[in-house]
Amino acid sequence: MRVLVVGSGGREHALAWKLAQSPRLEALHAAPGNPGIARLGQCHPVRAGDAEGLLGLCRELETDLVVVGPEAPLVAGLADMLRHGGVAVFGPSRAAARIEGSKTFAKEVLEAAGVPTAARLAVARPPCVVKADGLAAGKGVFVCRTQDELDRGLRAAASLGDELVIEELVQGEEVSLFVLTDGHEMLPLAPAQDYKRVGDGDAGPNTGGMGAYSPVPGLGEAEIEELVETIHRPVLAELARRGAPFAGLLYAGLMLTDDGPRVLEFNCRFGDPETQSILPRLEGDLLEALAGVAAGALESRVSAGDTAAVTVVLAAADYPERGDSGTPIEGVEDAEATGALVFHAATARRGSTLLTNGGRILNVTATGDDLPAARTTAYDAAARISFAGMRLRRDIGLAAAEGHVRG
Repeated sequence: MRVLVVGSGGREHALAWKLAQSPRLEALHAAPGNPGIARLGQCHPVRAGDAEGLLGLCRELETDLVVVGPEAPLVAGLADMLRHGGVAVFGPSRAAARIEGSKTFAKEVLEAAGVPTAARLAVARPPCVVKADGLAAGKGVFVCRTQDELDRGLRAAASLGDELVIEELVQGEEVSLFVLTDGHEMLPLAPAQDYKRVGDGDAGPNTGGMGAYSPVPGLGEAEIEELVETIHRPVLAELARRGAPFAGLLYAGLMLTDDGPRVLEFNCRFGDPETQSILPRLEGDLLEALAGVAAGALESRVSAGDTAAVTVVLAAADYPERGDSGTPIEGVEDAEATGALVFHAATARRGSTLLTNGGRILNVTATGDDLPAARTTAYDAAARISFAGMRLRRDIGLAAAEGHVRG
């Protein structure tokens, strides 16, 4: 199969890396891709949001399958336009992608489906959570425990230009659970936990994610199946009832509370950086599974192996407020020599020099027999990489590795 991966981040690099292992792969392309993906296939200077340009590229390359990484093109209707042009796509329609594109719509779907979720509040009083209704690259959620945090959260959310959603603050263990689905059949992937706050101990503002690990202790096959039947299946049925059947990757952000699971959010694509921890554990042919979803016939049985994985994000000095561009990066080859994977998230190349090109620059992922072993390798590899102002969290997977509940 001739495959085009749309996007340029660490998630897309991880997807390309896994797809490149498929015996069914004939050619791998990416638009626009990044220097890491360029080692696996051919990158093309077409933006992820350029639907007409992507359709033309698909025709030029005789693409058999497009795998869309980022949420914004899906919410804008990229999958619809490509399908209308005769191209098979892994990714939901614009109507189904509203589950991520509008938090108000997602709330309506959850409530209609009878799925447990954080309650909406009519008045903003601490403690609560303030959310911008639309897409915000993972930075539109503000946890407000004090009046000062609420005032700042309301101003920040309003600056994003969307309507606001106010919810109760629920406490517990946060988990990301991905399900591949063709709209009928569902195949859950290994759960992961990500780290949204920029600093150790969950301090500082929300980000797109500073790291992740998988598996999540206490979530075995039986618990995952129960969550899928309680959360994902009713949502799929409700979307279908509304004339927006979902086919792609349905990602539930969950809080496991003392009173049971609560949905914090739904996303319409692979999570970033959870994907970087989930895919290295995956056994089986991911390309076959994604192609099955796109064809409406999910039959492949990929599954999680027995290893653990930890992903550490290396970010720019002022992330998430601003990124960094043009700073030389050193040590990637040394990091890879430890056996770790280095996924490029925001890099560029000038001649033979690798440069920073955004907020979250690199994702360092390591696998091991257990979480402590994976953490040791991941942080050893990360320590070999350097660029001016590089920042990272030191506590990714730490609580789970020590047998504690995070938070």
